[in-house]
Amino acid sequence: MPSADDHAPAAANGGQQPPKPVTIAFVLYPGFTALDIIGPFEVLAFVPGHEAVFVAAEPGPVTDDTGRCQLIAAASLDQMTAPDVVVIGGTLSTKEPDQAVVQWLRRVHPATTWTTSVCTGAIYLAAAGILDGQDATTHWAWAGELERRGARCTEQRVVERGKVITAAGVSAGIDMALTLLARLHGPQIAQGLQLAIEYDPEPPFDTGSPSKAPAEMVEFVRSQLTTLAASEPASSG
Repeated sequence: MPSADDHAPAAANGGQQPPKPVTIAFVLYPGFTALDIIGPFEVLAFVPGHEAVFVAAEPGPVTDDTGRCQLIAAASLDQMTAPDVVVIGGTLSTKEPDQAVVQWLRRVHPATTWTTSVCTGAIYLAAAGILDGQDATTHWAWAGELERRGARCTEQRVVERGKVITAAGVSAGIDMALTLLARLHGPQIAQGLQLAIEYDPEPPFDTGSPSKAPAEMVEFVRSQLTTLAASEPASSG
């Protein structure tokens, strides 16, 4: 007797296996900036066919640079050997980049489809040699550090060069993720997702970049960021 499967419709792709999921590794390390990672995660994680995974040196909770927010890494860097996409965020810390993360970036970057950063995550890419002589962006207060590490820093909010996409400070991660989504699936998907998360910013003040803010404000914020970067994060309790 024929089974129900005998009458099942053929797959839309001609009966072939479904497309391989797009594995996106969101890199965590102690002192990461939460919005750098959570912004892109919210854009990319709900898209069908995306396998969004938080990774760190070891599985388990990782605490951000406020000391008050934790995200849970589901896999270790050693377990995540071949991600299709890498997203690494930044940190307030002025410490040298975590070498375990830097070495992992060097290993996986040659085979990724896209390697991306948000804010000072670009410092990690530069430390791994991924941005040598290449245009890139980062948080404005760390532009000099990015240049020192071999990149050509620009003031653009999102910079795409080959398969590398870098974003400026913190909130620019959402712009980067929408840009990446358009490259992965086309502009209509990215536009629809932008609508779904109602990303239609109308900031109450026009001081979101150093070119728009008063010079004295820029210097004050720079000094405050320097002080915060030099201090240890508060205990997570």
